[in-house]
This record gives sequence, structure tokens and C-alpha cells, in this order.
Amino acid sequence: MFPNRQSLAMPPQGLPLSRMAPLGMLLGLLIASCFTFCLSHQNPEFALTNTEKSSTKETERKETTAEEELDPEVLEVFHPTHEWEPLRPGQAVPAGSHVRLNLQTGAREVKLQDEDKFRNNLKGSKKGKRLNINTNTYTSQDLKSALAKFKEGVETETSKEDKARQAEVKRLFRPIEELKKDFEELNVVIESDMQIMVRLINKFNSSSSSLEEKIAALFDLEYYVHQMDNAQDLFSFGGLQVVINGLNSTEPLVKEYAAFVLGAAFSSNPKVQVEAIEGGALQKLLVILATEQPLTAKKKVLFALCSLLRHFPYAQQQFLKLGGLQVLRSLVQEKGTEVLAVRVVTLLYDLVTEKMFAEEEAKLTREMSPEKLQQYRQVHLLPGLREQGWCEITAHLLALPEHDAREKVLQTLGALLATCRDRFRQDPQLSRMLASLQAEYQALATLELQDGEDEGYFRELLGSINSLLKELR
Repeated sequence: MFPNRQSLAMPPQGLPLSRMAPLGMLLGLLIASCFTFCLSHQNPEFALTNTEKSSTKETERKETTAEEELDPEVLEVFHPTHEWEPLRPGQAVPAGSHVRLNLQTGAREVKLQDEDKFRNNLKGSKKGKRLNINTNTYTSQDLKSALAKFKEGVETETSKEDKARQAEVKRLFRPIEELKKDFEELNVVIESDMQIMVRLINKFNSSSSSLEEKIAALFDLEYYVHQMDNAQDLFSFGGLQVVINGLNSTEPLVKEYAAFVLGAAFSSNPKVQVEAIEGGALQKLLVILATEQPLTAKKKVLFALCSLLRHFPYAQQQFLKLGGLQVLRSLVQEKGTEVLAVRVVTLLYDLVTEKMFAEEEAKLTREMSPEKLQQYRQVHLLPGLREQGWCEITAHLLALPEHDAREKVLQTLGALLATCRDRFRQDPQLSRMLASLQAEYQALATLELQDGEDEGYFRELLGSINSLLKELR
């Protein structure tokens, strides 16, 4: 087909060289064109065609083929049932169907899944159908009636459940009336707090009761009168006066536990406080503190006195009239009564600050009743403390070794500062004591700072001492 290379390379004889050059070029072009034509037919990769257009056409052809395969009009759709049925070639089955190969016949078989029973009813929705929900179909009256019927159904269900639960409760538990009858047959009585307190008062007031029984009755009674209502019930049936009369007993234990009950009943209970004043409790408490009694008894009596005086200005007036400050001064100056001295100083601090706060509250809020404010103004406590020498007594209590006792004494000195300033300045023992405490608490506060405590206990005490020294200069 093609001339060999040797014949093409050698020029024909008889032709001049000037005519052979164009002829060679023509033959070269012819050979190159033939070579390119052969390559394009043998390997499509070297074909001189537009690859972009070819790939686009190929993609369109594939998409068209896929659409034809997916088109339900092209393939015959087989609708399976819940039994195995043979599938013919060319038939399409819905997605999710069970398909198997029967090894005996060699045919493919198909059936629906069990959970697809309900899907068979939704063939129309797969073709684009949707539920037509019209929100304007129901009126407000229809909705109300439907809601009423719903509630009736719920109430019916609830009532049935309640009845069933009540029947179960009746089966498991017995009524309280039946239990009371059974307890009465067993000599067991269910008592209320009121009935228990009446029984305890009767036990305490009975002449046939022993000392141990009386003390046990008072001990149990103290537990109940902590509750405000029970304490008011105590005086409603006369039990409070019976306990107050117990302060006259010759037995120190009876005095001690009677005062224990009264202190619990007086605490933050104005009605009981008024009844106690009218029943003579204040006089009896002061008599016990002024006479020789065991220390434990005086502790309980002082507790009852503090509960009676706090937040009760009328009782504070009567306390001053009956010489209560003199009684407390004698109590503090006794030997071995340091514990009582700290409690007395704490009581005086509370009474002084209580009156100050009452005056400030009346000025700022005007919510306090005029009668109560007038009662506080009739309590001349600070002048009585100055006259009875409490400025010096309180200052000398700084010699107590306990830090807690010193803290309370320092608080009381600050409360008495306006009344006792000149007395404090004239007392050399107070100056020496404050200087000694300043050095002691300075060292303790430094240790607190080294331990990382910026606001320690000793630092606060040191601040109180520095403030007091500054006021006395």
C-alpha cells in the first residue's frame, strides 16, 4: 500500500534535482496524513475530536438511560402480596419487598414484608398525594365540646382509678376509729399534744408523784412548749401558772427544770410573756438569782429571765423597778460565776442595742406601734447601768481568759461607750488591759495573715480594740 522507504529515499533517474524537491515534500505530507488517519481509527485516545462535547453527550445518554430504567411506564411493576409469587423477567418490585431465589425451580420469588401491610394503603401518597387538612373546618364551639368530652373521659378514668385506689387503701389500712377502739381495748390511748401536756402537768402537780416523776414530767413538757401553739395552750388550761409556782419549790431540781420549761415557753412568744408577768414569774426568777442556789439552777433561771426580757419592753421596765440590775451585779461578782457573768453581759448588750434599734426603726420606717415605742422610751436602762457601776464591772471582765468572752465584753463596752466614756477614760486598769490585748491580738492576727486568712477572727477582735482605744484618746 505504501512505497518502501528505500524507494522514497532514492530519487528517480533522469529527473533533475530542482523538480525532485517539491515532489518529496508532497510525498511527505501524504505519508503524514495517512499515518494520522490510521492512528485515529486504531486508538480513540489519539482521535482529533472535541472531548468536552463527547463527555457531555455521554452523560446525557447515561441520564436518559437511567430515567428510562426508573420510569414506571417503561418497566412492568409487580405488586407483591403476603405470599411468595414468581417474578418474571423485566418486572420491577417496590422497594422493601422480600425477594428470594427458589433453589428447586430456579425462579425468583417476591412477597411483602410484615410491617408493610399498612404501607400498601399509602400507594397514592407515594405518587404525590397529600392529606388535605383544612384548619378552618372546626369552629371554636366544636373544639370546646370536644374538649369537654375529653375532660369527661379523663374524669371518668380518674374516678375509676381513684375508686380502685381507695378500695386498695381500705383493703390494706384500717380506719382510725377502728384503731382507736382496738387501742382502747389494749389500754393504749392516742393523745394529742394538748392531752399530753395536760397529763404531764397533772403528773407534776400531783402530791403523790415522786421527785423523779415530777422532774421527768417537766423534762418531757419542755420538749412540747418549744412550739408556739403548744406554749399558748399551756397557759390556756392553767398549766403555765402551775410551772411558775414550781419556782417556789424547796427542791433545787424542781426550780431548775421549772425554769427550763419557762425559758422554752417564753422564747419569742409575746402572749406567754404577758401571762408570765401577770403570774409573777419575774419576781420569782429574781429571788432565785439573789439567793444561794446551785450553779446549774441559776443557769436555767438566767435563761428563763433572758427569754422573758428580750423584745418585751414592759418586762424590762418591771425588771428595773424590781432591782434587777442589782441582782445581776451581785451574781456577776460572786466567785466561780464567770460563765454567768458572760451571759449577763450578753443580756445587757442585747437590751441596750434592742432599744437603740427600736428608736432607729421608728425614725426610719414608722412601722412600730406608738404604744410599744413609748414603752421602750420608758426603759431607762443606760442611766441605771451607769449608776449601778456597770461601766467598771464590764471593763474588768476583759480579764477573762476565753476569747469568746472577751469578744462579748468588747461588744458591750462599745454599746456603753456613749454613757461610760468618762468612766472608761478614768479607769487605768482598762487602759492597761486594752494595751495588753492589742499586743496579743496583733501577734495572732499576723499569724492569721501568714496562713492566708485576710479576715480572721483575731483580726476582727484587734479592730474592735483599736476602735475602742481611738474613742478613748
